[in-house]
Amino acid sequence: MFNRIRRFSAKVTKPDSDTEDFYHEPGTLPGTIIIDADASPSVIELIDYDQINAIHKQVATPEECAAYLDTESVSWVDVSGLGSEDILQRLRTVFDLHPLVLEDIVNVPERPKVEDYEDQLVIIARMVMPKKKSNGFYSEQVSLVLGKHYLLTVQEEPERDCFEPVRSRIFKNKGIIRKQGSDYLAYTLLDAIIDGFFPVLEDYGEHIEDLEEEVIVRPTRRTLLKIYKVRRELLQLRRAIWPQRNAIHSLIQDGNELISDEVRIYLRDCYDHAVQVMDMVETYRELASGLMDVYLSAVSNRMNEIMKFLTVISSIFIPLTFIAGIYGMNFNTEKSPYNMPELNWYWGYPLCLALMAVIAGVLLFFFWQRGWLGNTSSIDD
Repeated sequence: MFNRIRRFSAKVTKPDSDTEDFYHEPGTLPGTIIIDADASPSVIELIDYDQINAIHKQVATPEECAAYLDTESVSWVDVSGLGSEDILQRLRTVFDLHPLVLEDIVNVPERPKVEDYEDQLVIIARMVMPKKKSNGFYSEQVSLVLGKHYLLTVQEEPERDCFEPVRSRIFKNKGIIRKQGSDYLAYTLLDAIIDGFFPVLEDYGEHIEDLEEEVIVRPTRRTLLKIYKVRRELLQLRRAIWPQRNAIHSLIQDGNELISDEVRIYLRDCYDHAVQVMDMVETYRELASGLMDVYLSAVSNRMNEIMKFLTVISSIFIPLTFIAGIYGMNFNTEKSPYNMPELNWYWGYPLCLALMAVIAGVLLFFFWQRGWLGNTSSIDD
């Protein structure tokens, strides 16, 4: 049994978002854990099963799970919430966790990884789920501690996860999950975590298509903010799936005795899904980056159309202003018959207006023939 972890008042830095990792200030003792004041209380759920029976119950203390850990059945202990330090410390004692393991579990977010601790295999993963009422996604860390006959999972939040299909397969005895060991259960949960990325990316694919149309039709400053938001969220997804893919690859290649050869074959399929997610994330990031260029081109094109329209209007009024300016000059027709004799004409004013209208019509026809008026509304079309 390892020594009890002591909490210090050492200064730590919590990340502002999922794009940053948790880190201690230099000099902080290894194994120091920080309980977030906003963290949800810890809730423990136990599922124990074999080929014949399966039980499911919520337990109050980690000690109630101890009797199931050394049996031949598979025990899945799911802890949701990181707000109860006492439960987490007692959990460390029951499962004989290394102090650094508990530090990685509690001090979130950690980079997805796999670590080997003698009789235990620790897997840090990141789970994402789409938001139902708005764009974006929920993201939380999931820690898996694999033993010979048990699997301990620790989640940040108790409200949501993507493990319900796995629970359903256990209780309904579908597939081969109840015929396999704890390593197959760990694979099943990892596969559910990776597959949880696909609905999120599907939403982003539709969102990017809407942004493309908005950028082409009527780009605004709000459109630019939407593009920046999508790029930042896709960066979060990339930071989640990239190391997760490497972690799954290490499970396949390292040859840990807790992972059977049969389960490694299934992990290859999980790795393929992770690679597919990675390709989709990179594709959408390139599309989002291209949207920025399209936005700048659309704004520039729209500005050119506006300037062209204003130039056409100005060109029409230049000769009209010239004529009006001439007639605005003061000449004395009594001194000379050449001092604007048309001022004394009976139809002088109507003729002047008619001349202006003819000039404006001729210019409009000329501009239309040159194609300068045909593209002013092409963006809206």
